[in-house]
Amino acid sequence: MSAAEEWQHWTEGRTARASAPHGPLALIGTYWLEPEPGKVPGLPGEWWAADGRVRVRASAADGLRVRGAEGGPVDGERALRPDTDGAPELAEYGEVLLVPIDREGELALRVFDPAAPGRAAFAGITVYPYAPEWAVPAVFTPFERAQELLVPNADGRERPLVLAGRLAFSIAGEPHTLAVSSSGAGLSGVIADATSGRETYRFRFVGVPEPDAEGRTVLDFNRAYLPPCAFADHFVCPFPPPGNRLGIAVEAGEKQVLSR
Repeated sequence: MSAAEEWQHWTEGRTARASAPHGPLALIGTYWLEPEPGKVPGLPGEWWAADGRVRVRASAADGLRVRGAEGGPVDGERALRPDTDGAPELAEYGEVLLVPIDREGELALRVFDPAAPGRAAFAGITVYPYAPEWAVPAVFTPFERAQELLVPNADGRERPLVLAGRLAFSIAGEPHTLAVSSSGAGLSGVIADATSGRETYRFRFVGVPEPDAEGRTVLDFNRAYLPPCAFADHFVCPFPPPGNRLGIAVEAGEKQVLSR
């Protein structure tokens, strides 16, 4: 399979995941929980945060269920492990998926509804045509110690972004750098450029394969992709850290979410 064919397969997969019944377009709310029990709009029972878990109290007649082999109807009080746990516990209310999340020790419940208006209106993701010249060689230099930098997030709050090092690369003979984070076996960056907020969403993410022993890798801007908050307002996404706003127009990768 050629690089262009692999990219086409990637873009089709991105569209399929975005439009899935519980994909990012289905998110209708992120509800930050207090230590005292309270209501979550549209859901039965009482919800609160305690001891690193999302807790719920409901009766079997309410129709809440926990997924998995240890799941079943919620009848009484139940503690759910959040997404930062190795084995998070998800719940369901009919077709609605409930995902406990933990962000810097604060717990919330995300509610994904397949009937969300954004999912019904989705008409695809616009992308630039594949251009091999936007896959550029890059060299990663790790920081002596990971740096934790406070950056604004899409919800208006500042949260720490852990940066592992810098990528150095050139475009049209001009040198550039990006601060990047570790992500699985590779790296990831939050970027903006001269197209941001105009042709493209206000910022994008890009993944980078694991560098070799000399730090060499490939930064493929054809795979610059929209953050979750481009699909629904209820996601928490970090803005680009200082230095990651490129002065050039990166005319590659995903542009915008299309609606009918």
